[in-house]
Amino acid sequence: MLGAVRALLQRVSEASVSVDGQVVGQIGLGLCALIGVGGEDDEAAADRLALKIWQIRLFPDEAGNMNRSASDLGLAVLVVSQFTLYADTTRGRRPSFVRAAPPELARGLVERLVDRLKAYGATVGTGRFGAMMQVRLVNEGPVTIMLET
Repeated sequence: MLGAVRALLQRVSEASVSVDGQVVGQIGLGLCALIGVGGEDDEAAADRLALKIWQIRLFPDEAGNMNRSASDLGLAVLVVSQFTLYADTTRGRRPSFVRAAPPELARGLVERLVDRLKAYGATVGTGRFGAMMQVRLVNEGPVTIMLET
């Protein structure tokens, strides 16, 4: 089965991520991408998702239609690892995270996704993998999209 790294994308006018009160990543206009890696995910899935993030058309053209991508406009992407995107809430009141990838796999695939975005020409800010982070953003639109490859 092919992996399907998940991303929750938000179109932002600004976004930042802090650890212990220190800003570790920030961007202006662009995309905030919360990335969830599942246990079945692989490098090909991370590559597909990076390209999708970079090329998805979520920004307005002159007519106000979402016809422009971060790639088209040369915008930044803030990537934050978010294992809770793989929460299973079908039973009980406590989410299960058994479908989330183990940290070793998840870290490598998130780093690969960041490297791919940079290779495409994106300016990329990041959180700190495994840390307790505070994410601040101003969602434009609001536009929020869930992506799976």
